[in-house]
Amino acid sequence: MAACASFVKLNASSSNWIGQQSFAQPRGSSSSRLTRNRVALPIRAGAYTDELVKTAKTIASPGRGILAIDESNATCGKRLASIGLDNTEVNRQAYRQLLLTTPGLGEYISGSILFEETLYQSTTDGKKFVDCLKDENIVPGIKVDKGLVPLPGSNNESWCQGLDGLASRSAEYYKQGARFAKWRTVVSIPCGPSALAVKEAAWGLARYAAISQDNGLVPIVEPEILLDGDHPIERTLEVAEKVWSEVFFYLAQNNVVFEGILLKPSMVTPGAEHKNKADPETIAKYTLTMLKRRVPPAVPGIMFLSGGQSEAEATLNLNAMNQSPNPWHVSFSYARALQNSVLKTWQGRPENVTAAQTSLLIRAKANSLAQLGRYSAEGESEEAKKGMFVKGYTY
Repeated sequence: MAACASFVKLNASSSNWIGQQSFAQPRGSSSSRLTRNRVALPIRAGAYTDELVKTAKTIASPGRGILAIDESNATCGKRLASIGLDNTEVNRQAYRQLLLTTPGLGEYISGSILFEETLYQSTTDGKKFVDCLKDENIVPGIKVDKGLVPLPGSNNESWCQGLDGLASRSAEYYKQGARFAKWRTVVSIPCGPSALAVKEAAWGLARYAAISQDNGLVPIVEPEILLDGDHPIERTLEVAEKVWSEVFFYLAQNNVVFEGILLKPSMVTPGAEHKNKADPETIAKYTLTMLKRRVPPAVPGIMFLSGGQSEAEATLNLNAMNQSPNPWHVSFSYARALQNSVLKTWQGRPENVTAAQTSLLIRAKANSLAQLGRYSAEGESEEAKKGMFVKGYTY
């Protein structure tokens, strides 16, 4: 729901308690004029603050990024269908087992976002997937939103549901081993975006972030600005600045600890249907401009989504952003840009598992080098250069 502002006048009819501190003073007190303007600092993130900061720093570690495999069962089914497999739990488990048991993955991957089903699954040998990750020094994460639905009163836009019951679900995810969370909402440039949609996205993300931190989970804050449209890169920058200013306004209002969050922004690019494509250097310039104008340096990590870019494009753009020092760890949280080649190599055949895992390591290493600013596209396959944009894409 959009924010509701509450205004409280500090007078005789007001509550004596604000921020858990009494403002009541004996009549005639010499300090009454001072205390009249005193505001108590709120409790922030409670007992988990130190752990949240440590977790965020672990994920935002040099040369590493996030493997996102949090697709819903329906979306995972579409991936499996592309290689001729039925959408069954056994097949989903087999694919995710391939990914999460890749030897040496932790050298390049610091965190993995899981779908709820995967968080509670084990390998065919009975080892919990969360333990497979921990053995590689990879932090388990969990998708906690409940998906996008139409936003009444908007210009055919959407809002993200899932706040109901989030606290209790987050507590259970923590017990299961998750240490960070993801909530994805979207903003559409062709649809405006309307002020209502931007405010709803920002407020929802802020409430989710506060609830996550209260339950020990580092929140990934992800207002994805969709690639859909024929707008120029300047328009994307304008919208991105507006969205992120609202997001941080509401994060602050909800007393979210900035040192214990991670961001998952879109890169600032022209619309996918714009006549002129931008090169990596231009994308890096516009994206870093937006971040420097809107994101406090207290935030540990910026973990970019690929948003339908090809595997090679996503890596090249990330590399361009790391050619000079940044105030934050600038890295990746890729799904399709890490998995596309893996799926096509695997083809659902047990004899291809090793080759598919090698394919995952190749892509993970390429993005690790990009995070360090040392990637070269020399030798990239034609398959890695194929775009993966899907208009109106849903998870």
